[in-house]
Amino acid sequence: MKLSEIKQHLSTLETIAFELPNGTLVPSHFHVTEIGKIDKNFIDCGGTIRNEQVANFQLWEENDYDHRLHPEKLVHIIELSEKVLGLPDLDIEVEYQGETIGKYNLDFDGKHFLLTNKQTDCLAKDKCGIPAEKPKVKLAELQNASCCTPESGCC
Repeated sequence: MKLSEIKQHLSTLETIAFELPNGTLVPSHFHVTEIGKIDKNFIDCGGTIRNEQVANFQLWEENDYDHRLHPEKLVHIIELSEKVLGLPDLDIEVEYQGETIGKYNLDFDGKHFLLTNKQTDCLAKDKCGIPAEKPKVKLAELQNASCCTPESGCC
């Protein structure tokens, strides 16, 4: 989800809820403690230099049960971040504290913002010898019908 998309979704909501991949909700007294831009400059295992940018939201909760972040306040924080940090319309990555800091992609189901699992991947499969996914073929298509008849002696 991009920054423009979250602002659009927030404009339709009365409350904000983030749902973890296991279906539980982040407690409603969460705060967005940071919005920033993360630049990742790296070289992949095939030797290609890469650059990725994401807008990073950090969700945090504590024993502050009296405050709730309202949609219009989060829109204001996002717009301030865009202005002050010069954020373009980037994809959003969300950090949330579990056993360690988890990093999630963001989606929306019409009611909740969904924290979706991120996956690692090899970006240079063609250069590091990782074969492409094997095609799925039906065994019946591989067999020669003439050699597998009952009188062929193959069984």
